[in-house]
Amino acid sequence: MADVGRLEVTAALIDFVANELTPDSGVTAEEFWASFETIATDLGPRYAALLDRREELQHKIDSWHVANRENANRGHYDSSAYIEFLREIGYLQDEPRGVAIKTRNVDSEITSIAAPQLVVPLDNARYALNAANARWGSFYDALYGTDVIGDEGGAEAKKSYNPVRGSRVIAYARAFLDRHMPLEAGSHADATAYTVTHGSLTVTLADKKPTALEDPSQFVGYMGDPDTPTSVLLRKHGLHLSIEIDRSDSIGRDDAAGVSDLLLEAAVTTIMDCEDSVAAVDAQDRVVVYRNWLGLLKGTLTSSFERAGETINRRLNPDRSFTAPDGSPLPMAGRALMLVRNTGHHIRTDAVAFDGEPVFETILDTMVTSLAAKHDLDGNGKYRNSHTGSVYIVKPKLHGPDEVALACDLFDRVEDALKLERHTLKMGIMDEERRMSLNLAAAVDRAEERVVFINTGFLDRTGDGIHTDMEAGPVLPKAEIKGATWFSAYEDNNVDAGLACGFANRAQIGKGMWAQPSDMAEMLASKIDHPNGGATCAWVPSPTAATLHATHYFEVDVAARQDELSSRPRRTTEDLTAIPLLDRDLSAEEIQTELDNNAQSILGYIVRWVGSGVGCSTVPNIHNVGLMEDLATLRISSQHVANWLHHGILDEAQVRATMTRIAAQVDQQNADDPSYQPMAPDPDASIPYQAALSLVFGGRDEPNGYTERILRNNRLRMKATA
Repeated sequence: MADVGRLEVTAALIDFVANELTPDSGVTAEEFWASFETIATDLGPRYAALLDRREELQHKIDSWHVANRENANRGHYDSSAYIEFLREIGYLQDEPRGVAIKTRNVDSEITSIAAPQLVVPLDNARYALNAANARWGSFYDALYGTDVIGDEGGAEAKKSYNPVRGSRVIAYARAFLDRHMPLEAGSHADATAYTVTHGSLTVTLADKKPTALEDPSQFVGYMGDPDTPTSVLLRKHGLHLSIEIDRSDSIGRDDAAGVSDLLLEAAVTTIMDCEDSVAAVDAQDRVVVYRNWLGLLKGTLTSSFERAGETINRRLNPDRSFTAPDGSPLPMAGRALMLVRNTGHHIRTDAVAFDGEPVFETILDTMVTSLAAKHDLDGNGKYRNSHTGSVYIVKPKLHGPDEVALACDLFDRVEDALKLERHTLKMGIMDEERRMSLNLAAAVDRAEERVVFINTGFLDRTGDGIHTDMEAGPVLPKAEIKGATWFSAYEDNNVDAGLACGFANRAQIGKGMWAQPSDMAEMLASKIDHPNGGATCAWVPSPTAATLHATHYFEVDVAARQDELSSRPRRTTEDLTAIPLLDRDLSAEEIQTELDNNAQSILGYIVRWVGSGVGCSTVPNIHNVGLMEDLATLRISSQHVANWLHHGILDEAQVRATMTRIAAQVDQQNADDPSYQPMAPDPDASIPYQAALSLVFGGRDEPNGYTERILRNNRLRMKATA
């Protein structure tokens, strides 16, 4: 640690700020730390006071439920009295009238384009680069490599190319073109040539007859010679698709028109995550996260890895250069617009101490990620991220308007410290805590000149709901909670509140993650509900998923859908506060099955987070089906067990026995990992196993049911043993 005024800063962070972050930024290291100290002095006590306010409200809600609990095991409570109580204590606030956001200088990827949104851990350079480059995705690859194309009739995926499967991919893609970019006559499947004549697209069919697009305005550009273009750019609902033509390619040479692929504009925006999907527990870990973010913005980040004996090098893709129909240059972004998600303000970090106490990590995150982004604004990078001079910071785990207001004050102070114009820092508000859901319009009002994004997070919202109403009674099994009244009300309210506050054509309204990365056919069948529900973006776990989910935005005109939804009745406060209480007796088998599922989720994730420092991964469930897990999934699973323990559905002995048995299964699922340390042979000596027990047996007492304190402490113990 080095003393910097009243601060004590770890050497790794001192070196990073001095030698990598501040050079050419217009801010010296001395100025950076002096401003940091002033901000920590002024705002630190306010953060602490808001956390105390959370605890005060929780204590009052606990006491109310205990005093009013009546037939709780059958799910009965007085909802009207409960709502009135929430108003009395200030948990539920009146919705302000006439909220209209005023955010300016926002990139079109946020204001005008409905598309998938990738979320990726920023501590993994390879994943971060893949996400940034997922603006354009190969439709052929996405179809060929997933279960969207079935295996029947000899179409199974093989190590070598399977022409039967390939022909089905091409037929699927041509049908997609016919549906969304139809021809005046005939089918794209019969095309033998695409040419540009006098600024219009001509498609020659197998019968030698020329035809055109049914809607000629869908043709917006091309690459190469107009008589033999190498790419034809089409557009629908603001999203682009390019028909790639290469007769020398192994696919294109067998295609009558030389088509080698379709590239879909897919992950138009991506969130580089410093929070739920990373396991950064100390200054060394945090510097890796910060360095990757800086490298993305300066265009210097690279990653190399081995695949099938070949070294693969990753770096940011360049922009794409087309020619418009009138012959003028038409540049197209080659990368997603990048947002960064900082940690919530309930977390402290010992990377910096102020008067001997760890500082609130959100202050450090905002200072560092904003100064890294200043390099983009100042033109210090190889490419531009924001073309409007904005920095996009997603703020998670905020509990209502007062916490949003403090985040805005922090942004003011950081802008002044880093010599940025006012409102350069834009805010994405995660609507993932119940007090935020109930007061969303008021929260947006506090950030009216900064907000660019509201997004639902079902898992965190469920975990917070279980914890907030812990004393009300036992909750439904996890799978049934999603079908309870509050869930649809919550999802609807997020859209309705956003539209009422003027988000249409100004800001994103987002929906949560698809958590089954291998089940793409199921995703295609169900995730269209998100754009149909009025969301301009929805989260996906991979570039492949982004490419496939993009098809939903070609299908649904989200702007028109939002216009339809803007007049529907708002959901009631009673719906939004409905508690998903258990309303029946469960059999012993149902209880054990639920416990097994939760134990598998908790242990399968913790062994990677605590044991390996992996914050987001595909974890096999009890049936060996891979599910993407992060801190949000851990929060709901641990809170669910804690709730059933508290209300006597489970007992400690049953939980311990189940965790021990499931630990052996998790060990088996990780048997191929040479660095894995099994839990079952000696659970008492296993740090990940003991962390899991702490989460479930201490879940009722953890503030808001968050998992980070226990995880971080145990990850630090694990690192100390290495």
